[in-house]
Amino acid sequence: MAKSTTTLFLLSCSIALVLLNGCMGQGRMREMQGNECQIDRLTALEPTNRIQAEGGLTEVWDTQDQQFQCSGVSVIRRTIEPNGLLLPSFTSGPELIYIEQGNGISGLMIPGCPETFESMSQESWREGMKRGMRGGRFQDQHQKIRHLRQGHIFAMPAGVAHWAYNTGNEPLVAVILIDTSNHANQLDKDYPKRFYLAGKPQQEHSRHQHRGGESQRGERGSGGNVFSGLGTKTIAQSFGVSEDIAEKLQAEQDERGNIVLVQEGLHVIKPPSSRSYDDEREQRRHRSPRSNGLEETICSARLSENIDEPSKADVYSPEAGRLTTLNSFNLPILSNLRLSAEKGVLYRNAIMAPHYNLNAHSIIYGVRGRGRIQIVNAQGNSVFDDELRQGQLVVVPQNFAVVKQAGEEGFEWIAFKTCENALFQTLAGRTSAIRAMPLEVISNIYQISREQAYRLKFSRSETTLFRPENQGRQRRDLAA
Repeated sequence: MAKSTTTLFLLSCSIALVLLNGCMGQGRMREMQGNECQIDRLTALEPTNRIQAEGGLTEVWDTQDQQFQCSGVSVIRRTIEPNGLLLPSFTSGPELIYIEQGNGISGLMIPGCPETFESMSQESWREGMKRGMRGGRFQDQHQKIRHLRQGHIFAMPAGVAHWAYNTGNEPLVAVILIDTSNHANQLDKDYPKRFYLAGKPQQEHSRHQHRGGESQRGERGSGGNVFSGLGTKTIAQSFGVSEDIAEKLQAEQDERGNIVLVQEGLHVIKPPSSRSYDDEREQRRHRSPRSNGLEETICSARLSENIDEPSKADVYSPEAGRLTTLNSFNLPILSNLRLSAEKGVLYRNAIMAPHYNLNAHSIIYGVRGRGRIQIVNAQGNSVFDDELRQGQLVVVPQNFAVVKQAGEEGFEWIAFKTCENALFQTLAGRTSAIRAMPLEVISNIYQISREQAYRLKFSRSETTLFRPENQGRQRRDLAA
């Protein structure tokens, strides 16, 4: 019996060390030049720059803020209007994309992957190419189309071009984190570059972006795409088209911005939208996290998960709320991106236990409602004690203690974390650091009696999410 207990203990320690050190290697390579994380004061951040386009809006947070310098990330928010098409682009750092609102579709251009979505059989493809069109419509083949729904988290590898289109009747809103400190990004760490395949959009991040301003589409000399600097004749020869078409690719006269409107709707080859695919994804979860099956290659890899669905909660309390974690175990591609995410929902006045992140920075974005957040640094000083509202964000540096409490209307947030298997240690509750210590230790370090130490250690039976104190008191009174 003792031997089996020892074996289990060693196995648990080994697993914990593997998880803890998973992000300590070559995943993030930011070189701190000063005291980026020596933070004395944090504030709730809002976008400082707005870029208006024909079909939507891009809002940008200031990458020079100390919070982003510490965490090594940048954040933008896109609003795509109905029938709006986000031009295809890619960045040098991996992205995590959270769909805050709306529905749409997206396409990725993954190098070397076949065009598996087609409007005809392979046998008739050559004939269709010769005729150009069949039955009055052009035939087509392209790579996989993915559906976008509220609550989806999309993992986008560095350098993979992608586009998005709003198929719904309301704006499609996406919050995007770019990990500029990732080893995949060998360009500017402070001003992430976005490369467009079409149009003449201006850069979202630049050394000249003005704070608190709004940029209109079509600013002279404000941007371009990867074809803009190539010779027109070279483009025409490369594609086997006329120079008139080549000039269209260069988009010198295109003033629509990075989101354009499709007047008659976008017609692409895609399967019908359905939620039945979730059953298949649940089955995949039971496989090894490092081996997704022979059928899943980079071309067919699962890149998204709906983190909003209550049935997928990892922690749930009918009185306090729920917490859902997305990491490399339930979305394996995150092991390559070295990122993860957490969706939290707190009911009215409920609390998430005081805790700290062992191996990651946490970028918290308010999704709905409002909540009071308190953050404490290594010196024991409060660096943030304020309300976080919908549309605002705050960065919690690694190891800083943090506690969240919902307001009267509740509080929802999405947290992007800079490790594929981010861990946090609670400071109160059934699985907390305090609960792990002997009573004598607690009594001596806090200079309290054994009875007080007992109450401190065992008064909370919950693990992570705490119901409001008045509800807990009412229950104790009824039990008495």
